[in-house]
Amino acid sequence: MPPRPTVSIIDVSPRDGLQNEDALVSTADKVLLIELLIAAGVQSIEAASFVHPELVPQMADAEELMKRVPRPSGVRYIGLALNERGAIRALEADVDEVNMVVAASDAFSMANQGVDAFGGVARALRVAELVADAGRPLSVTVSTAFGCPFEGEVPVARLTELVGAAAAANPVRINIADTIGVAAPTDVAERIAAVARVTPEGVDLAVHFHNTRNTGYANAVAAYEAGVRTFDASAGGVGGCPFAPKATGNIATEDLVYLLHRMGVETGIHLARLVEASTFLEGPLAKQVPALLPKAGPFPDGSVSGTSV
Repeated sequence: MPPRPTVSIIDVSPRDGLQNEDALVSTADKVLLIELLIAAGVQSIEAASFVHPELVPQMADAEELMKRVPRPSGVRYIGLALNERGAIRALEADVDEVNMVVAASDAFSMANQGVDAFGGVARALRVAELVADAGRPLSVTVSTAFGCPFEGEVPVARLTELVGAAAAANPVRINIADTIGVAAPTDVAERIAAVARVTPEGVDLAVHFHNTRNTGYANAVAAYEAGVRTFDASAGGVGGCPFAPKATGNIATEDLVYLLHRMGVETGIHLARLVEASTFLEGPLAKQVPALLPKAGPFPDGSVSGTSV
């Protein structure tokens, strides 16, 4: 089989993974998690969100965390923001990239950010100016791109209209997110094709899937086959969205990496070390992580003594 195009994986476990967990993970344990991810070869990490600590107490230590993370060459830290104040905090904390979130549905945007969807886009354009003035890149994540917990179906035309408007922020990447885990592979193929038509040349198109209804990995394959080369995933499969009822289950980084490697797709990530990162999380969270690879192991090597990752 000829080599297939490689992919880039952004591990979001320190942010999206931990923000929906009941346990408040210490800053020291977050640093350890990030160190383990880096040791596994992860180069892009969404480390924190700069939101009001009363709304998301799990992220209350964002500034302190960014002071303590290692800064090896080649590793990029992404900070999530919902408004100008959050973006300013992220920049002051010396993130390498600001990720601004807008929602495709008005109801979710109102519940999450206090403005309708296009009000969120207007806010993203203002944030883009702040980020550009600081000389940092901006990415835009479009949440509820496949469905909304309050409005239900989000029409493809609505999604493309919003992505087209958000593209005016000159982001380096546009990430369409299945916030509540409702997509099927056919949805993915349709929406990626539609979004690609309104995404400017040179802007990376990425995806963010949840495995809430056990479709996340099938959706990842569909996205790869549709041409996507950048994926969000969370070590251990932990996390979800605190603003979306029952939106649990990010796809697990190690399960995604195993799947891609078996497909002949290189990720640059060392699977055994990645499993060390996800199993480490079971201590601070006081529970097993949802990922399956740490339980089942990799493809058996046929030896009598068993297998190793």
